[in-house]
Amino acid sequence: MTLNQDSNNQNIPQAVFIFAHSAGADSSSEFMQSMTKLISHSAIEVVLFDFPYMLKRQQTGKKSPPDRMPKLIEAYKHQILEHSKGRKVFIGGKSMGGRVASMIADEERVAGLICMGYPFHPPGKPDNLRTEHLQNLSTPTLILQGTRDPFGKPEEVASYELSANIKVKWLEDGNHSLETLKRSEVSTEESWQMAAKFAQEFILNQL
Repeated sequence: MTLNQDSNNQNIPQAVFIFAHSAGADSSSEFMQSMTKLISHSAIEVVLFDFPYMLKRQQTGKKSPPDRMPKLIEAYKHQILEHSKGRKVFIGGKSMGGRVASMIADEERVAGLICMGYPFHPPGKPDNLRTEHLQNLSTPTLILQGTRDPFGKPEEVASYELSANIKVKWLEDGNHSLETLKRSEVSTEESWQMAAKFAQEFILNQL
């Protein structure tokens, strides 16, 4: 969806959802592109971007590790500044992208935060939690998590001290990318459609 620059045009979306990629796959990945199409709405513009290290990967063809958090945060804040244009701003992302967004949501005073596959802890390291800043989060937040996600499973997340402003919705049989098993009752396509529907409704309900 393209933003119409004419401020007098009533077709300008009321909200913008800035959606950041994960550590390993950029904004052109199937997941990011699918979510963009499914969440986009006449009232919602979805904006994708690539963090600096990913842009470098694209230019050089060589894999480089993600930037350190301060640089990721700086890049995200730049996107908010560039795309807000007086509209309600929602931020979020897949895995690492969602974590970065969660670090700045309160400071940037955004309307809402949506994290897909939040990395509560590294796989196999359940004690290495990334949840301290989530305990007092005041921004309305939706976390969409697969029940098979090694970064945070239902029984683990249930034990965390999370802000009352955070709502976690579980996608049955979903992995870290909300993909399901071949034998699952819900297909990956249906799982993604469901996640996008939850995200879209979360935004629309606050307009």
